Amino acid sequence: MTIFDLGKEGRKAFADPLGNVVHALHFELLPVIYEQFPDMRPRGAEAAITSTLRWDQVRLPSSVTEADVDAIILSAVSPRAQKVGMVVIRALKRVEELGLPISDEVLAARIQVLVEAGRLEGAGDLRKWYNSEVRLKD
Repeated sequence: MTIFDLGKEGRKAFADPLGNVVHALHFELLPVIYEQFPDMRPRGAEAAITSTLRWDQVRLPSSVTEADVDAIILSAVSPRAQKVGMVVIRALKRVEELGLPISDEVLAARIQVLVEAGRLEGAGDLRKWYNSEVRLKD
């Protein structure tokens, strides 16, 4: 909250250092801690699965290729970790601009494929859009 009170220039000064800390925490430190000490993983209300659609269940319209879907998703992802839900929303906005018949669940299923293929880096259960994150690989 303090950073938000700094104004635009102040926030810009802290954006990269804070992004680096958040990245290191979520993608490097916490996974190691949780693997070695599973009891330390936060408990409580488990996030609900947003979508269980798998890519092998998807049938794209003939006017849309996997490369088209990948390009849309990759344009919505940044080098900083973002919630999968945010990436899906950004990609869906682009899909709507292009007038393509692609759903949010199709986008999320493809994000999982891109993570599994090593084209994106992911953290968490990607089926839980607001409790998992993705980012562009370095």
